[in-house]
Amino acid sequence: MSSENADAGHEHEESSVWDVVVVGAGPAGASAAYAAAVAGRKVLLLEKAELPRYKTCGGGIIGFSRDALPPGFELPLKDRIHAVTFSLNGRLARTRRSKRMLFGLINRPEFDAGLVEQAQKAGAELRTGATVTRVEQHGAAVPDRRTVAVVLSGGETVLARAVVGADGSAGRIGAHVGVKLDQVDLGLESEIPVPPTVAEDWAGRVLIDWGPMPGSYGWVFPKGGTLTVGVISARGDGAGTKRYLEDFVARLGLAGFEPTISSGHLTRCRSEDSPLSRGRVLVCGDAAGLLEPWTREGISFALRSGRLAGEWAVRVAEAHDAVDARRQALNYAFAIKAGLGVEMSVGRRMLKLFERRPGLLHAVLTGFRPAWNAFAGITRGTTSLAELVRSHPLAQRALSAMDR
Repeated sequence: MSSENADAGHEHEESSVWDVVVVGAGPAGASAAYAAAVAGRKVLLLEKAELPRYKTCGGGIIGFSRDALPPGFELPLKDRIHAVTFSLNGRLARTRRSKRMLFGLINRPEFDAGLVEQAQKAGAELRTGATVTRVEQHGAAVPDRRTVAVVLSGGETVLARAVVGADGSAGRIGAHVGVKLDQVDLGLESEIPVPPTVAEDWAGRVLIDWGPMPGSYGWVFPKGGTLTVGVISARGDGAGTKRYLEDFVARLGLAGFEPTISSGHLTRCRSEDSPLSRGRVLVCGDAAGLLEPWTREGISFALRSGRLAGEWAVRVAEAHDAVDARRQALNYAFAIKAGLGVEMSVGRRMLKLFERRPGLLHAVLTGFRPAWNAFAGITRGTTSLAELVRSHPLAQRALSAMDR
């Protein structure tokens, strides 16, 4: 082959390899695809479902989520929350109010589709109906050590210089990386259409109910003419969790309204030593087990980790050998652990406190204004659990007591 033909063949081979392939088009995956595409890279976003699709999720958008959105992204808010009613398994209800918005509420189908659209506008290519069966970093399907093979269910192989796994906590990419999980919870949720008179009573206000099982709680999130009502507790007592939801709905006077959707979902938190990468493959969001262990809030963790994964995937894609790729992957892991990892560590300790003393937590939140102000600061994104613990010796002593 002449040098001219050899060069042409090399260019054809390069053109068939994506710089970054992202698996999963939820908030984490869309954020990763956006970050890599904005950097000018050739990005493919794979999603097994057709969009938009429903996801079991309360849909609360706190300040950290808003801050992590692409510039100019317009949130499809269904309500703006200025009040929270707290109750202790249906008792001792008290409402706290704020003149400033605490957080917003969205429906996931619209929100996720909007994020994907932003990624596409940045240059990412979307393929739906694409189910990934495995990824390979060695073997016949991999032409060189700089390439990862992403194998689809129909047998097609997609080649990439770097892969970001954002396909959920039970996805293929997390299994490939070897993600380890140490907390699994069951969330049950119903979307309940209500008459205007009922919707008006809930407008601008959510309910958070500390539940009957250790670590459990329920919520009511208003979204126009529909209330998102759900509960979550540790996996292992599915019947008890279902009873809690049924009792919760009945107690609220909503048992007579027929839900349009009733769904369930397992949330999974990573163990502290769980890997975040393997070779040229990174994981983020639920696929990495990244969420807040106490509240199980995952959207802000998905958006923030997705953005970081997209940025570091670009560096991995540019790495010319395994040593450099490993260095960039370790830098990604350090960035995650230094930020989200610290928040998760504090969240685990808060969950222990909540499991043992839910009544104490309820009393403090509803009767101690600094605690309410701290809650409001977290929802607005002006502070975090980790920052609060670092800056308040009393909080440090309380959590240290729980560790003993």
